[in-house]
Amino acid sequence: MKRQPLILSLILVLAVIGLTLNSCKKDNTPVTLSLSTLVAGSIDLNGATSPTNVPVNAAITATFNTDVDALTATASNITLTRDYDNASLDITVSASGKTVTITPASAFGNGTLYKLTFKAALKSTAGESLTADVQRAFTTEGSFLPAGTFAYWNFENNANDQVGTFNPITNGVTDITYVDSRNAAAGKAASFNGTTSLIEIGNGDQLMNTTDFTLSFWIKEDTAGRGDQFVMGLAGWYGFQFELNNISGGWCKLAAQYSLSGGTTASQDLWFNGAATGTTKDNGGYLGWTYSQDLSNSGGVVSLFANQWAYVVCTYASATKIGTLYINGMKMKEQDFNLYDNTLKNATGLQYAGNVDNKQLVFGFIQDKTAPTITDSWADYTNPANNHYKGLLDDIRIFHRALTTKEVQLIYASEKP
Repeated sequence: MKRQPLILSLILVLAVIGLTLNSCKKDNTPVTLSLSTLVAGSIDLNGATSPTNVPVNAAITATFNTDVDALTATASNITLTRDYDNASLDITVSASGKTVTITPASAFGNGTLYKLTFKAALKSTAGESLTADVQRAFTTEGSFLPAGTFAYWNFENNANDQVGTFNPITNGVTDITYVDSRNAAAGKAASFNGTTSLIEIGNGDQLMNTTDFTLSFWIKEDTAGRGDQFVMGLAGWYGFQFELNNISGGWCKLAAQYSLSGGTTASQDLWFNGAATGTTKDNGGYLGWTYSQDLSNSGGVVSLFANQWAYVVCTYASATKIGTLYINGMKMKEQDFNLYDNTLKNATGLQYAGNVDNKQLVFGFIQDKTAPTITDSWADYTNPANNHYKGLLDDIRIFHRALTTKEVQLIYASEKP
């Protein structure tokens, strides 16, 4: 009978050891990887509502509940995509302990929705994965604007380039006033008097020596008693120039020099006459004209510009050799250089071909007033009757890439009056 306490004691000891072993086993079980916090700068990306004010230059920091395996924290397992075209952004990913930092290779575009995805292949240092892909969305601050602006003039009481160094030359702003633009968000616009107003921007050749090109601007033209108007120009057709005509329905065009594969250049007009019943290569037009919007029943081109704000975009894409003109987010004219039967089918981009002493891009006329390339009397700045531009200009942008139709439409929708 005296052995029973000993046996009971042994049983109790074994039970305690078993409990201890089980407790240790539970403590050593790896925990499933999960996202704890996610921020862009100081803005929470992990909340119930997706933020809409993320800075365009923000780095993104994710914190997990346990240390992350750096070998799995890669751009393959963590992706950042742009919503409107589903393009994957180039990012750098680094991991240290529980923290993963995602840094885009370039700034985000304004007013753009992005999606960040952590794939289930992401693992902890203990080998535990996310139970499923984790996705978070956010929108950057401001009105929509795709990344990659090369030069930008917003005319907020000055004519300085807001993203680069393409500022007016010394004494390069002549008789310009700044007035309210199309809406409060747009701020100010530059006003041109139609006789002497001019803005001269230095090193204009650098603006167009590129394989892919976009010119984008807002315009409110004063058409009273005016026929042709030279809105802007870089040595006229030796560089590029945008012109409007208000007679018989009107027309508009971007005349430009294009680089050819043999090292020479040739000029071509992206010319749009919407009153000509949609003229194309199959309808009395030139070989390269593949599309032309018919505005003959709505007053022609002038109806889009006369004394009202309009948004104009001209693009050239070297990969396809397609030039496109948009007005108010709609494709108005398209030309395919592949279809031309001359050297233009070999165009590789845009290239300045003017006088080396005249490289000023000017707003308000066809060429610079002090060193003109075109010597004809009609291109003489000193004559106030020579098609000087009269009206307002705002948010002039140049890209060294061809904006897509979707991007053009989103800019227009975001910035329209």
